[in-house]
Amino acid sequence: MNASYKELLKQREALEQQINEARRRELATAVAQVRELVAEYGLTQQDVFPTGRTGRTSATSGVKVAPKYRDPVTGQTWTGRGKAPKWIQNEDREKFAI
Repeated sequence: MNASYKELLKQREALEQQINEARRRELATAVAQVRELVAEYGLTQQDVFPTGRTGRTSATSGVKVAPKYRDPVTGQTWTGRGKAPKWIQNEDREKFAI
């Protein structure tokens, strides 16, 4: 096979057109199948694409955590989670423990 650059580009263009057409056909078939299943089972958008928090979040998400440290000067507290506040950075945390 000793095709020239231009011939190969034409072949690629023809293949890309065939690929796009095959994709369109297969997508149309897939969409038709999905619509049949939705109609057959009476599915709603929520059934197929659930939104919201149900089933996705852990049992502890959003739960308040008791503070473990307190700044004696300002009374500010910190739970020990996340980035440490400036008043406890580079300090011995034991002296701030509640």
